Amino acid sequence: MLMTCLACAIAQAGATAPIERPADAAPTTPASTARTLDRVTVQGTRLRGVGAFDTPASTATVDLAADPARVGADVSDALGGVPGLLARDRHNLAQDTQLSIRGFGSRATFGVRGVRLYVDGIPASMPDGQGQLSHFSLTGGDRIDVIRGPFSALHGNSSGGVVEMWSADGRAGDPWRVRASTGSHDSQLLATQLLGGTQRTGYNLALSRYDTDGWRDHSAARRDIANLKFHADLGARRRLDLVANWIDVDAQDPLGLTADQARTDPRQAVAVAHQYDTRKTIRQQQIGAVYEHGLGDAQTVQLRAYGGGRDVVQFLPIPPAPQAGPLHAGGVIDLDNRYDGVDARWTWEGALAARPFEITLGTNLDRQRQTRRGWENFVGERLGVRGALRRDERNTLENADGYAQAWWQFAPRWSLLAGVRHSEVTFESDDFYVTGANPDDSGRVRYRQTAPVAGLTFAPDEAVRVYASMGRGFETPTFNELSYRTDGGAGLAFDLQPATSDNLEIGLKWRGAAGWSLEAALFRADTDDELAVARNVGGRSSFRNVGQARRQGAEAAFATPLGEGWDLQLAWTWLDATFRSEYGICQAAGCTVPDTVVPAGTRIPGVAEQQLHARLRWRHADWSASLEGEALGDVAVNDLDSERAAGHALLHLAGSRDWRTRHGRLRAFARVDNVFDTRHIGSVIVNEGNGRFYEPGAERRYTVGLQWDWSRAPAPAG
Repeated sequence: MLMTCLACAIAQAGATAPIERPADAAPTTPASTARTLDRVTVQGTRLRGVGAFDTPASTATVDLAADPARVGADVSDALGGVPGLLARDRHNLAQDTQLSIRGFGSRATFGVRGVRLYVDGIPASMPDGQGQLSHFSLTGGDRIDVIRGPFSALHGNSSGGVVEMWSADGRAGDPWRVRASTGSHDSQLLATQLLGGTQRTGYNLALSRYDTDGWRDHSAARRDIANLKFHADLGARRRLDLVANWIDVDAQDPLGLTADQARTDPRQAVAVAHQYDTRKTIRQQQIGAVYEHGLGDAQTVQLRAYGGGRDVVQFLPIPPAPQAGPLHAGGVIDLDNRYDGVDARWTWEGALAARPFEITLGTNLDRQRQTRRGWENFVGERLGVRGALRRDERNTLENADGYAQAWWQFAPRWSLLAGVRHSEVTFESDDFYVTGANPDDSGRVRYRQTAPVAGLTFAPDEAVRVYASMGRGFETPTFNELSYRTDGGAGLAFDLQPATSDNLEIGLKWRGAAGWSLEAALFRADTDDELAVARNVGGRSSFRNVGQARRQGAEAAFATPLGEGWDLQLAWTWLDATFRSEYGICQAAGCTVPDTVVPAGTRIPGVAEQQLHARLRWRHADWSASLEGEALGDVAVNDLDSERAAGHALLHLAGSRDWRTRHGRLRAFARVDNVFDTRHIGSVIVNEGNGRFYEPGAERRYTVGLQWDWSRAPAPAG
């Protein structure tokens, strides 16, 4: 079907006139929740003068202001309409959103890995590839950009896809805002946004508190976020952006359930969650700056720097017996992360052989310093408390990357985008917990990889683009995956190798004169040295390289207006993700030598083969309403594919009403999630060692709220 669309587009548009700069002439796209905007430059492509429509890559921009009734408690609420992307609200703030793109990142049991994350241009992924979404402020958010496919590799390690989250720029006359909502399970969100500026400066201060008793037992949580973005136009094509972020999370962890437990009572928490009071606290602070300086009319230099700290303490339900082993690291994890980095790039926009040309050269350095301690989670008969020290190490990770990319419209209808990135990633660990039975585990390993990418775009018509791209990406082990050896011995798993992937994509982008849009892509990623779980014993997972894997599929997005005030958005993904090589894993208790074979052709866990999202929206004067449906196929929960979470379909309904007054706008909104109260599995914990793979999704939920936009007189020029 997709190949037929590609052929039709080329045949129908083959006789049209040449196009000198197609992006400037493209028609306007109708408003929708997830879309590719013709005149928007998705900054993750690092192209300044080329719109997303002319980029040989699958991109999408999510407008966070498009849904006035969005709850705003979890980023997954905003990402449902992006094809190829699966964002699952775990209803568990101790574990963050579960995010994968085209199957990359699906095995992450907490946080996000395999996908590069940025917030206001500052990395939200550590140099080892482990990241989190929890600190992004939806209150102050403007949009989310998503890149899928080969060009993600230009972002370096663990870039199976890219998600960039952006706060709004404050401008003179912007309203200040207060938003409050309450909903099922005693959930409350209180947020405020101070937005404004002058002709040359702007500010956006967003503060929010989210409290919930949790949909499941033992899942109460509190999350406080403060985010500041300030920009100054310094004239002569010079601009300075300053960002600061703070987050504080206290969350109980209900853990996963077995299949029988999820069927019997999906709201329960297993007994050990209460027994050990499983929980997590997160404290993060970071600052960053981006300075842009124009050199004449054609050149631009951009410098960015950032630094911060993220402290995590997690109490796990590991019984005392396994911790009796002299090499066990305990049941309380205490991570103290300090990180910083710089990025410098130069861009020139001009002409090559009298045709439009743009080139970017850059380099970046990032550093992560981690103090990792492990403690027993008991003192005598008391459980769920910090006990004796069992691990104490200092880990350092540094990456040094250089990159280059160039875009050239070498003919009226043709353009080429090519790039390369060379990365060097160094892990080093110094062990300070050395006893007679626990030897010095210090060590060091360095990974090097060069990732080339290239894409070709053909413009048969001003409303159509056909493209093909290919490239190579790589994914190093994270600190967590290096932490435990497969043989159960002391030391880190420095024998692990990075996984490398060869990516190929062909796609179509089509804009209709009536305001509709269609995007479709076929893709394949073949991976060597795929990283997977080798054994899961005593609450600890160890990993190994398991050979080849393949992720291939198709995706499409369609958006169209349906008469005055109505619009429709559809997003569909088919993804076939399998291991291409057989490999061994440990199943028996205490196993250190693989005793079970995972056959070639087995599905990669955490990946749904089919995914569909549909959204119908209506707006008239001060009223708006939306009907949203999502369907997901079944998902394998372990490498053996011996169990699966059943597929499901959900329906959501939302509406809002505005009242305009002399002092601003008052909005009332309401939302019903899971209208038909469908039982389903919201997310899975891949390869969970106790068989507790399942995190049930919530029942029917209600949210109501008010938002006050306080209009102020425009600020004086200055």
